[in-house]
Amino acid sequence: MKLHWSPRSPFVRKVMIVAHELGLADRITTTRTVVGMEQINEALLAENPLNKIPTLVLDDGQVIYDSLTICEYFCDLAGGKLFGTGAARWEVLTRHALANSFLDALILYRSEATRAPAQQSAGLLAAFATKTTAMLNHVSAPPPGRADIGDITLAVALAYLDFRFAHIGWREGRPALAEWYAAFSARPSMIATTAVDG
Repeated sequence: MKLHWSPRSPFVRKVMIVAHELGLADRITTTRTVVGMEQINEALLAENPLNKIPTLVLDDGQVIYDSLTICEYFCDLAGGKLFGTGAARWEVLTRHALANSFLDALILYRSEATRAPAQQSAGLLAAFATKTTAMLNHVSAPPPGRADIGDITLAVALAYLDFRFAHIGWREGRPALAEWYAAFSARPSMIATTAVDG
């Protein structure tokens, strides 16, 4: 399998954490793929018309996207239980949706914050800051030892805060969440997928 990959993308990291958790990482060839909101990658465009990563290309040429679908494919392939079953599945997917939407907002927040100061929208920046605080105040520390798709995505979002928004200091006043994240970050899957610039 070929995965269009970047060491900076939190959505790629989510997929790779799942691959490591399920013992599939050694079956994936990662292809460094540079994309951006204003940066079209012609090679990727041929496989994903939205020019987004992660994009997974199977050995038979079938293409799978986005990150959630790729994670579900990996779970199906490996017989994993990261999505829950029965009624529990909807609770897991709801937590995933919340954390994943948080990641979406953080990407847009960073995009706005890195624009030239004269082009930034103070209203947008204030809204993103408010949503970030609201999310952090809303979420509870998951049970120790659990690692489903909701937990993985929450950990990726908190890691992205450290990576791109260190000034926010999200741990302050949230000791239980900080303790959970510290323990979760020690998992081999998290260590193997640490985000880096480059």
